[in-house]
Order: sequence, then C-alpha cells, then structure tokens
Amino acid sequence: MRHIILGTAGHIDHGKSALVKALTGIDPDRLKEEKERGITIDIGFADIRFPEEDLTVGIVDVPGHEKLVSNMLAGAGGIDIVLMVIAADEGIMPQSREHLAICNLLKIKSGLIALTKADLVEGEWLELVSDEIKGFVEGTFLEHAPIIPVSSKTGQNLDLLKKEIKDLALKVMPKTSGGLFRLPIDRVFTLKGFGTVITGTAISGSISVDDMVQILPKDISTKVRGLHSHGKTITTAFAGQRVAVNLQSVEKEDLSRGDVAVAPSSFSATKTIDAHLDLLRDAPLLKSKSLVHFYIGTAETIARVILYEKEELKAGESCYCQFRLQGPVIAVSGDRYIIRRFSPLETLGGGEILNPSPQRRRKRDGIQDLEVLHRGTLEEKISLKIEKAGTSGIPVDAINGWINAEIQTISDAVARLIKAGEIVRHEDVLLHRKTFDLLGEKIKGLLSAFHKKNPLKPGMPKEEIRTLLKADQKLFNFLLPGFKSIIVDKDLVRLKDFRIALSGSEETYRTKIIDMLEKGGFQPPAKGEMAEMLKIDQKQFSDILNILTKEKAIVRINESLYLSAAAYESMLSLLKNFFSGKTEITVADFRDLLKTSRKYALPFLEYLDASRVTLRTGDVRKLIRKNNG
Repeated sequence: MRHIILGTAGHIDHGKSALVKALTGIDPDRLKEEKERGITIDIGFADIRFPEEDLTVGIVDVPGHEKLVSNMLAGAGGIDIVLMVIAADEGIMPQSREHLAICNLLKIKSGLIALTKADLVEGEWLELVSDEIKGFVEGTFLEHAPIIPVSSKTGQNLDLLKKEIKDLALKVMPKTSGGLFRLPIDRVFTLKGFGTVITGTAISGSISVDDMVQILPKDISTKVRGLHSHGKTITTAFAGQRVAVNLQSVEKEDLSRGDVAVAPSSFSATKTIDAHLDLLRDAPLLKSKSLVHFYIGTAETIARVILYEKEELKAGESCYCQFRLQGPVIAVSGDRYIIRRFSPLETLGGGEILNPSPQRRRKRDGIQDLEVLHRGTLEEKISLKIEKAGTSGIPVDAINGWINAEIQTISDAVARLIKAGEIVRHEDVLLHRKTFDLLGEKIKGLLSAFHKKNPLKPGMPKEEIRTLLKADQKLFNFLLPGFKSIIVDKDLVRLKDFRIALSGSEETYRTKIIDMLEKGGFQPPAKGEMAEMLKIDQKQFSDILNILTKEKAIVRINESLYLSAAAYESMLSLLKNFFSGKTEITVADFRDLLKTSRKYALPFLEYLDASRVTLRTGDVRKLIRKNNG
C-alpha cells in the first residue's frame, strides 16, 4: 500500500474544510468551537482511498487564519502534495500568499489548485481569476499545476479533482522506510480503555507493536501498545503514513505537540543549529541577533538568529546562520524549517538544517564547512562530521541520527570512505584520516620532548600520552600500533629511531654498578647503598638501573635489590642441580645452597615464584620450569 500525504493551503473561509468533506465524506473540523464558528482552528485529518491503485492519500487540513499559521505549520511537515485552495469569489488573499511561500520554503515539490465556490461566479469571472492565479504561482512549484474550478455544494468537478489527486500521488516518490523512525507529534489525547494516544505523520523509518519508542526532548521511554492508520488497526507503521500510536504507561499531560517519537538512543535534542536561510522576496530586513519564531516539524520555539559573514539580510537574499533556541528541538541535517518575525507575526523565510550539533565557531573559522554541508555529497558531509569529532571519533549510530538518509545509504557511504582511506573504523567508532595523522604528529611531538628530557628512559607511559591527548581509551589503544614512526612496548611508547645513549660518565657508572653486583654475588649491595657509594643523583641512578635491566645485564629482584646476570644464571643452575635429586626446597635449604642469609634468600625465592620458576606450597617450593633459562 502506497501512502501519500496531501495538505491543504489557503486563506480563511475559502472552503478548504468543506472541500475535504465533499471529497472524503469526513469532516476534518473536529473541535466544538470549529463547528460553532464555521472556521478551522486546528489541523484536521481525512483520507481518500484508491483501492484499485493500492493507494491511500492522507489529508491534513490546515487553518487559514493569519493568527493560526503556527497551527498550519504544525500540519505542514511531512506533506508530499499541496492542494492550494482559492475561492473564486474572492481570489488571491494574504494567507494564500503566505501559505504558498511556506510551502515553497519547505520544498514541497508538487501540488494542484482548487478554485472553490465556482458555482457562485460567472464563467468569465472564473477565467479572470484563473489568469490571476497563473501569475500568482509563476516561478513556484505550482507554476504548471492544474487549476480546477470546483463546488463543494453542487459537486462540480469533484471527480476530476479526485482523479488529478490520484494521478499526482502516483508520481510522488514515497518516503523511505529505511531510515530511523521519527514521528513529530501533532496531537495527544486519551481514549477510554486504551490510554494515551499520539498522532502524527511518520517522516522516516517504521515502527511496530511492542517496539520501544523514545519521546524527545522529554526523554520518555515507552512501549507501543497499538497502532492505527486511517481508522484501521495495523501491526507496523511506515514512513509516509498518518499514524495513531497507543503508548504504554505514559500520561497525556506528560506529552505535547512539538515532541517527537523516535527510535530509542538514536537522536539528540538540540538548542543550537547551523542552517542555510532564504529570506522571502517581500520580507522585512533581518538583522543579526534578532529574535524570531522558529518552526520545525510540529515544534515551535523562540530563537536568536546569528548571521554568518553578514550583519543584516535583505529581502530575497540568502546566507548561512546559526539559531540559538530557547527550547530544545529534534532536528537532523537536511530537515526544513520556517522562521517568522517576532512581532508582528509574519513569515520571513526558512531553509535547510545543515548541522543540528555544531561546534563553537570563531569568526576566523570561515564557513567552508557549511558550504560542504549545504552543497556537498553525502560522503563529503559524513567525512566532515567525522573530522569535526576529533580524537574522540564518532559512533556510526550517531551519524544515522544526525543526517536525514537511509541507514543502508549511510553505511554504503561510510564503507566507500573507509575503502578510500579517508576514515578509519574501530568497532563502531569512526575516525578521520586527517585526525589520525594529526594524532600521530602530536604523539611524535610528545615523545620527542619526552626523550629529550629523559634520555635514559626507554619510553613514555602510554596512559600519560592518552591523557594528554584526551583520547578515547579503546580507540587510542587500537590506533597506536598503526603509527609507523613509533614503537609500543607493553605500556611504554617511544620513537622508532630513539636509542638510549649513555654519556661518558654514565658509562662509567654502568660499569661500576655491574662490578658491584658481580662482586656481591648472592649478597649484593642494596640500591641505596650503591647510590651512596657512587654519589649519583637518584633519578639518574634509577634510569641507569632500568637500562641495565632492559639490557638483561642485571636482574631486578624488587625495588631495592638487584642481582648481576651472572649471579642469576648461577642461581638457576644451582637450583636445577638441587632438584635433580629432590622434589621440594625450603627457605633454609635455599639459603644454604646459595651460601647467603635469609635476608637475601627469601626475596630471591619470591622473585622465582613470581617468575614461575618455582611454586610455593605451604613452607616449601617445587620446581615448575625444568630448564635453567
């Protein structure tokens, strides 16, 4: 079943609701006040079904009064086709012009024109009004739309209008169901026996009974109890459908028009938006930092508009800008929006959301990134978004909820970027190649400074580097081995061409330390004693000991005790010989074997235990490793 949304537009009392009722048999005016006053106050809904074409055209009827344009805008989101309604006896009126301007700004691509109340005027007058309408819609998406004189009272041309609606609807490209589910809420009510129900037009994705859904920006998680579309119970709702969603365990008072039902953990509310703005040809001058009414989906809030590279915008001009909103909204790159003057209320313009989560911008930054987001390909936009994420990278899911595109289309674009080497992927996190290279340069800089300051240290602690760079731990550990100019050795990192180079005096100390330890045998001098004898700086002494340990010239037993390599090999040999005739050894046995004291024997044994040479069982040790290595 194809689902297309048709929206009415036009001046108050031009017969929009009467025409909808005549076409569908459904009165879209549902409020008591609407029926009493004979005018549409809020958006109403109906549908025309064409079973032979497997087509349903949902109709959103909007109010025509100038004071109710905000209600009209709440119904305009998700519209595929516009039915511009102009009364034959009055012709083009102010709200005819404003509604057409809004539809143009929302980039609605097709529509048709109904010349209502045709039974009240003569044929010559109809021709005059038709000619006037042709001039009125020239240069807009309705320029070549059919103009059909109709009468809701007599039924004149209603069948023709239905046929034109059907033909136009069949040409419309249906909304994609391959994106993340999103439904801007336009009504909230309670049904006895069912509970809270929300309605709206699903603008992307799909939702099924028992699915979890998130209501933003209020961050309410709930479950779908039931779904209805055009009066029928359904199990799954798709993009393009008018949908009523029965929610579990949510009070009507918790929700309102302007909230959005979305796939959980996919979208974020925002109060700052970068956008491209088109001002209407008859709009008043707009100054930077002006307050405006901002409309997106079914939401409305106050915003301050910051013009980029301009202090003011004249009628008919365009520019890039930022909106700083008083209230949070749900927006993705590619969405359309409308702005109206703060006071008096009149439509100023609108445009395209470029970035719903922009970083702070300085004047010297320029607007090149906004030009990419406005005119670039999907791959260029995604690449830029990943680049802006810096060393933290960005999860794939975050891109799905950032830009208005199918999940598979985004996935394919990401795959092409990875294949081209433009981005790097680790699990579900993406990092830009420029960021990867810059990270490498920063690490090289940190290591270069570290080696210069610590020429005797084998490397810089990995965690210290990550902390300085403020990088995500998992991503950092994944990326680190990929840098060709550095070496990662366990928890230490060094430049590939770095070599520890001892000075003449340090070489002398090196020789003396080894000599002291070899002479000490199994009763070596402690670290502090050697430092005192050598009269050497403690830091420099520790660095030299670390170098000797790494070279395996000495063995570090514990913080204060070292053995020469020769003494350690002798210890292993003696131990091997002992175990050739015995199965276990005590501390006393080991002490006697080495002809040393318990003071040394015990830490030696503890080191052998830790090195998995021996295994302690109670008060004795057993040999684990049979060789003397």
